[in-house]
Amino acid sequence: MSKKRPKSATKTRLTPWVGRLMLGQAAIFVLLKSVLTAPVFTDALGFVPDHALARPWTFLSYMFVHQGILALGANLLLLFAFGPPVERRFGSRDFLLFYLYCGLGASAFAFGLTSIMTVPAMVGATGATLGVVLAFAFSGSDTKARLLPFQLNLSARALIVLLAGANLVLALWVAGGIAHLGYLGGLAAGYLFFRIQALASRRQPKEPKSITRRPVMAPMPVRQASTSTEVRPALARPESREEYPAEEVDRVLDKISAFGIQSLTADERRFLDEASKRKRKDIH
Repeated sequence: MSKKRPKSATKTRLTPWVGRLMLGQAAIFVLLKSVLTAPVFTDALGFVPDHALARPWTFLSYMFVHQGILALGANLLLLFAFGPPVERRFGSRDFLLFYLYCGLGASAFAFGLTSIMTVPAMVGATGATLGVVLAFAFSGSDTKARLLPFQLNLSARALIVLLAGANLVLALWVAGGIAHLGYLGGLAAGYLFFRIQALASRRQPKEPKSITRRPVMAPMPVRQASTSTEVRPALARPESREEYPAEEVDRVLDKISAFGIQSLTADERRFLDEASKRKRKDIH
């Protein structure tokens, strides 16, 4: 008898684009460290803000170049922990676009910083990975993040604050760490995405609630002179006809309910009588 797969295995199973991105980053790292070791290859893929307009592909290609095994391992770990649930929520195509969008946001932010400071070359997928962690936090999940082998048990939002603070410390107090400010641009791009999405959902017109038509009135006898006739309006009010508008029928019936049948004028009595006959014909 086959054993049932535990639920935790399904949750941590790699999704298509998370697996491809992890494999691609690891493969490029191995190639650059073992085969394509000449600095020209790393320089061709890395993002240098001062030369970005001359090499526009580097706005995205820098995400697949890592300086060391620790930087690569940290990004792969975060992508493995938070990427699958985000891809399941977004769908594979939208997840990939969001990942690239956050990475592009990081390089664009670094490029903008060149107007006020000198920004060194930037490599690594930290900006895109921070966007993925942010997307997990915005999913409303209270799930704790357990990052092996460190045994960290943090909420996604607490982890975002920790990672953003670490990048800020590296940028301000570590020599040559200004490039880390660019990674915060990926986080800002992800936050902007969700804020715009929230505003767009608020501005969408709400669908009008369906109005349940109540019965016009319960069948009741209408006494006129010595005869007694029974008026049976349809329970569900049909489309009003020009000669017997529903508003006029309601008005006459409300008048009977409030003041009695004797309060009706001759025209109102005739109108009610003709409307009653038409109702009987529609029913039969």
